[in-house]
Amino acid sequence: MERPDHDLAFMLQYENVAWYEDGAVRILDRRCYPRTVSFVTCTRYGEVAKAITDMVTQSAGPYPAAAMGMALAAYECRDKREAEQRAFLKTAADCISNARPTTAKRMARVCETMLEAAEAAWKAGEPVDAAIKRRAVEANDSRYNKIARIATHLVDKFPDDGTILTQCFAETIVGMMLREAKARGKRLRIFCPETRPYFQGARLTATVCYEMGFDVTVITDNMPAFVMQREHVDVFTSAADAITMDGHVINKVGTFQIAIAAKHLGVPYYVTGVPDTVHPSVNDVKIEFRDPAFVLEAMGVKTARDGVKGYYPAFDVTPPELVTGVVTDRGILSPYRLADYGTRDAYEVVV
Repeated sequence: MERPDHDLAFMLQYENVAWYEDGAVRILDRRCYPRTVSFVTCTRYGEVAKAITDMVTQSAGPYPAAAMGMALAAYECRDKREAEQRAFLKTAADCISNARPTTAKRMARVCETMLEAAEAAWKAGEPVDAAIKRRAVEANDSRYNKIARIATHLVDKFPDDGTILTQCFAETIVGMMLREAKARGKRLRIFCPETRPYFQGARLTATVCYEMGFDVTVITDNMPAFVMQREHVDVFTSAADAITMDGHVINKVGTFQIAIAAKHLGVPYYVTGVPDTVHPSVNDVKIEFRDPAFVLEAMGVKTARDGVKGYYPAFDVTPPELVTGVVTDRGILSPYRLADYGTRDAYEVVV
């Protein structure tokens, strides 16, 4: 059976996101990709958690990294008694889940699934690390297939010769939407804001678009409104680190201001993902603040005078009135009707 990451760009292949093998987890270092292709090798689950905290992998990359990190934890404690292994894995799950605060609840669900795989392995008398890795790959298959379905609904909103504006790096949905557009013969122009301070748009999104054969242009983070107006952008789209049940989108900082400009200029904004039942309201989300020193530099080169302060919220919150639709695997839903997710096989935007 063909794996769902077929025909996607290099960095979206399973082995090039995060991969457990021979007692180690190998993670593509997205902090320096694509200028340098290197991997961080972790031999302890704590190193996986640190790699996630340190942004070695970003966007949706931490989720497979977390799952593979749990396989590594099982390998670390393989010689302990079952009760000790169970306690060790629960500690590992807590550590990995909380590597980044804003996504802690999603990460906890990933780790809980891996704990279930461990329980099944103990009952079956099979190696726990192998069982967890198998579950991690199955989870990847499921996620990629779900995102492929999301892509079919999103691409419905792209004109045949459309101009699309993205934000940050939307991970698998970028590759899936381009693969779907190519299958339909749609020719797209993609504009990618650079997404400081890690430049995910310039380095990651643009690289995926280029490798998959699309016309892609990088712009600075203060250009989206001008580009939407001057270049006749048809759709603004992003993924989300969380979509609360009351319709708020938590995504890379800068999404909110692009959504404001899009609303003013009449450009529809479609966010991709599924509603997070673990976040009933926006008040349940903790916005992560990172080292402000990163704002005072560009890819390691200092740009501000010593003594000047920086400010670095990793995410912002876009309210539902700025969101045209939430594109899910079952169709497109109004941000005001997220409770309807799962109640019907398909739906269209009702705003």
